[in-house]
Amino acid sequence: MHGMDGDGFAADEADGEDVDFDVALLEEELRRAAAILDPVPTELRQLAIEAYALHDLDAQIAELAFDSLVDAIPVRGATDPPRMLTFRAGELTVDVEVTGEGLMGQVLPPQPARIEVLGGPQAAAQVPVDAMGRFTSAAPPTGPFALRLRAGGDVIVTEWLRA
Repeated sequence: MHGMDGDGFAADEADGEDVDFDVALLEEELRRAAAILDPVPTELRQLAIEAYALHDLDAQIAELAFDSLVDAIPVRGATDPPRMLTFRAGELTVDVEVTGEGLMGQVLPPQPARIEVLGGPQAAAQVPVDAMGRFTSAAPPTGPFALRLRAGGDVIVTEWLRA
């Protein structure tokens, strides 16, 4: 005979006794089977970890105020000009030049800061900032990227852009 147990699950009656099963144990077995048969790709797991790391409730978003791909007038004869970006968050401005050789920019007003280049499954790249707020990175972004700036007690994250 088949019946429903108190949790709404079907339970078999064998010789007049309910056959109980542990839902938590079943769930754990299914998780192990899924991990073996359909594992989460390493790149996806890393992206999820980085997305969670960006979950900083105190972070301000630096909005894109200028993008030379959209806002600049093309220069005749220029081949592969650098991409110029300006981000603003309150009184803070971050100017960035993106080339095939890397990033170069400045935090204004000049101040001590730490910058991380975020993007893809690789770890965030730390970029040193000098006393004048200038920074350079020899690694150009290869896909979607954003900058995370820590200045004083503030954390500012730029909008994500495609390189």
